[in-house]
Amino acid sequence: MFKRVLVANRGEIALRVVRACRELGIESIAVYSEADVDSMHVQLADEAVCIGSAPSKKSYLMPDRIIAAAEITGAEAIHPGYGFLSENARFAQICAASGFTFIGPSAEIIAMMGDKATARATALANGVPVTPGSGIMRVPEEALAEARKIGFPVMIKATAGGGGRGMRPCFSEADFIHLFYAASNEALVAFGNGECYLEKLVINPHHVEFQVFGDAHGNFVHLWERDCSLQRRNQKIIEECPSPLLTPELRARMGDASVQLIRAINYQNAGTIEYLVDEAAENFYFMEMNTRIQVEHPITEEVMGCELIKEQISVAAGEPLSRHVYKSSPRGHAIECRINAEDPYNNFAPSPGTIDLWYAPGGKGVRVDTHVYSGYTVPPHYDSLIAKLIVTGSTREIAIARMKRALGEFMIRGIKTTIPFQQEIIAHPDFIAGTYDIGWVARFLEERKI
Repeated sequence: MFKRVLVANRGEIALRVVRACRELGIESIAVYSEADVDSMHVQLADEAVCIGSAPSKKSYLMPDRIIAAAEITGAEAIHPGYGFLSENARFAQICAASGFTFIGPSAEIIAMMGDKATARATALANGVPVTPGSGIMRVPEEALAEARKIGFPVMIKATAGGGGRGMRPCFSEADFIHLFYAASNEALVAFGNGECYLEKLVINPHHVEFQVFGDAHGNFVHLWERDCSLQRRNQKIIEECPSPLLTPELRARMGDASVQLIRAINYQNAGTIEYLVDEAAENFYFMEMNTRIQVEHPITEEVMGCELIKEQISVAAGEPLSRHVYKSSPRGHAIECRINAEDPYNNFAPSPGTIDLWYAPGGKGVRVDTHVYSGYTVPPHYDSLIAKLIVTGSTREIAIARMKRALGEFMIRGIKTTIPFQQEIIAHPDFIAGTYDIGWVARFLEERKI
């Protein structure tokens, strides 16, 4: 096992890794920007190193500074968390070349599955269903010809996209060229790669993902699914596990396909395979693979009774999957609300600032993952996520009632948050019935004119 692990991230996921290290008897090293000097992960780590000024491109996105911090502190491994450099194959390669274990899959696998066109081809070659689509399309006119063959509507997707960027649905030929340019240009600015491909657009789909894990000893498993269909502009708002949509038969098919894929590519460490499920809940299609831990991993932990961050560290150290993962079985239901520093009644405008009062809910079946506290100042430079509220119940009905109660107890003063909006969703008949899809939030906002 490692003696010292550097955490190459910030916020709640950095604190989550620091805590996991401490429970494993591992010393943790935090890196931070000047804006994060008062963050909890900096205060609770065994050692902390400032790596730059507030903008992420001058701190958290600078591999050379992270490697330098690892070298001067005697780290053996680097945990990238999620976001930032977590799915950067070049960074994983630099870690290995510098003598540090990257806590995640290999650089080769990150590159393979991070390129969406290659990932689709890999899934198809291994018997995992994919929607009809194209290869990489660089010329808009040629892409339009391919779109005609696939049949409208289509989704234009950047091969290096993520977080909803570089994606444009297109319903007619007349709109195709300018939407293709929009997706390509957005991806070029965000990821330095403007290449796009096409997929047949599935109408009113559900977004269901499977947590997967592999090790170096030939063990490959899935840990059931999470329903992530409640999204605003392709950003998840609320997730639950298991999905209220899936039948046992469909769940088994999707789980088998997920394990088949990671076994075929010899995937090691934590990953997530994301699928679209059609409106009738009869067919599923591979969408992409995230080669890292997910924001929403706690609901899987609560239902499966495992600790995924600890498992990541152990597997990276060469140990086999623990029985808590390899032999785990589901129990009950879990729901997660992502609490963001945003004003949901002002077009979800960011709401940075100082938190005057922070009171987190508690009680049976309630978990809050956060790095903030009363007096903490939410900086304007990063993602607006400030907390994850996770509830667990023996049934979905109990979990919903518990989430309503917990959201009502949560007190955050000094900034705006998404809590009131999430209270509306949790109480809505469609959520209670489990009949929502990817487009539900957009329709709900349109009806309410938010």
